[in-house]
Amino acid sequence: ILGGFPYETYCTYRGGTAGHVTPNIALIPTLKAAGYQISYIGSYEGIERKLIEEMGIPYYGISSGKLRRYFDPKNFSDPFRVLKGFHEAKKLLKKLKPDVVFSKGGFVTVPVVIAAKAEDSSNHHESDMTPGLANKLCIPSAVKVCCNFPETAKAHYGSKAYDGTPIRQELMKGDKEAGRQFVDLLLTTGIDGDRWKPWCSLCNDHIRQDSPGTS
Repeated sequence: ILGGFPYETYCTYRGGTAGHVTPNIALIPTLKAAGYQISYIGSYEGIERKLIEEMGIPYYGISSGKLRRYFDPKNFSDPFRVLKGFHEAKKLLKKLKPDVVFSKGGFVTVPVVIAAKAEDSSNHHESDMTPGLANKLCIPSAVKVCCNFPETAKAHYGSKAYDGTPIRQELMKGDKEAGRQFVDLLLTTGIDGDRWKPWCSLCNDHIRQDSPGTS
C-alpha cells in the first residue's frame, strides 16, 4: 500500500472500533518480516490496545474526543480532549521520528494527522464508500490516500489512490466446510451498526421462523 515501504520507521494509528484496527493488523506481519520498526498510536484504553500489545508492538495512548454532529454534553469537553491529543501526538512524533505515518481513520487519528502534517508523512486508508467526518478532516493532509473502492477514489480524491484493503493472510487459508460446523449463515452490518439493528432483528426473526432450532 505504501509503495514497497521504503522506510525505516513506521508509525500507524487509528481510532473508534476494531474495524479501524484489523487492516493495520494485516499490515504489521509484513512490515515486521521486512525489518521495519513499528509503533502504534491509539486511544488510552481503546479496543486496539490489547490487540496491538499482543503482537509485541509498542503502543502509545493519546487523548481523543469524538466529532459528533448531534447534541451531546460531551461536545463541550471533547474539543479540549482533541487539543490535548494533538499536543500528545506532536510530542510522540517528535520522539519516534517516523519516516511515514499510516492513518486508518476514526476520531483518534485527527490530532495525529494534524500533528504529522508539518512532516508531510501521513498516508491514509479509507475503507468506506463515503468518508466520515473524521476522515474528511484527515485526508487533505495526507500524501497518499488508499481506498477500498475505485468509485470512492474517483469521486472524492481524484487520482490520489485506489489500493483495496489489507487482508490478513490467515483469511486466505480458511476452510469453508469447517466454518459451516459453526454457522450456516452469517449476517453482518458495517459502520453505524445501531442504524441497522432493527433490520438485523427482522432478518433474525424470519430466519428463525424458516429454520426452527436456529440460534
